[in-house]
Amino acid sequence: MKIIDILNKDTLSLSFEVFPPKTEMGFDSVKHATEEIAKLNPSFMSVTYGAGGGTSKYTLDIASNIKKLYDVPTLAHLTCVSSTKQTVLGKIKEIRDAGIQNVMALRGDIPPQLEGADRSSWDYKHAIELVRDLKEISPDFCIGGACYPEIHPESTNQKEDIAFLKEKVDAGCDFLTTQMFFDNNLLYNFLYKIREAGINVPVIPGIMPITNANQVERAIKLSGSFMPRRFASLVDKFGTDPDSMKQAGIAYATDQIIDLYANGITNVHVYSMNKPDIAEKISANLSDILGKTF
Repeated sequence: MKIIDILNKDTLSLSFEVFPPKTEMGFDSVKHATEEIAKLNPSFMSVTYGAGGGTSKYTLDIASNIKKLYDVPTLAHLTCVSSTKQTVLGKIKEIRDAGIQNVMALRGDIPPQLEGADRSSWDYKHAIELVRDLKEISPDFCIGGACYPEIHPESTNQKEDIAFLKEKVDAGCDFLTTQMFFDNNLLYNFLYKIREAGINVPVIPGIMPITNANQVERAIKLSGSFMPRRFASLVDKFGTDPDSMKQAGIAYATDQIIDLYANGITNVHVYSMNKPDIAEKISANLSDILGKTF
């Protein structure tokens, strides 16, 4: 099933993101964790793609397994940084052969060894180019793209960022998923601005449950996310007590989702980090709203 066909319904739905193992040794544990999340019957599950494509085989293995065993629609990530068109063409064929219809088109992080390298000769310098190729090679794919409610770390300002986003959507994105954020007002402001700019595809908010204090620094480094005072106070109070911090982080993420739904947003993507217990607890907190029993 294509993700675009399950969005924009009146009732709240949750999707979850998981990541493949880094090595074959970790495959069984990751497979088990993703299956436990799939048992929650999410609207879909996305499976990330390793830096430089190192874990791309596992991406398709995990996505195919979820789809086969639990009939959960899957979204396979595909990055293009430093890849050739021939390499990407091969990956697209593998995705199609695996029976997956949904692709998240991403540039990907620049590998440390290529920081500062001359990118002028690269086949893919931006996700826009990957989206165009996907749309041309596999027009039947449902294509997702990433967006940043605050600003992409490499953009000069939000106006420039939104202009690039418009170009990416015009190239063929069917929907967008946001980077994590911790203040819903940032999302509401972002949505207003992109609609004004003519970007009208569905936007799925991405929520990251912060369940230990160490995640805060990583989240800021990865996304540049603004930490509202309310959230900072939560970390100050509970950060040294792992169990309390986990419960408080899940409660904060749940509250964000409830506020989003109360303001008309019906699809939310949870960065569940291969943690079935966190996915289950958030789902259980919303059981009456979701109309499901967990």
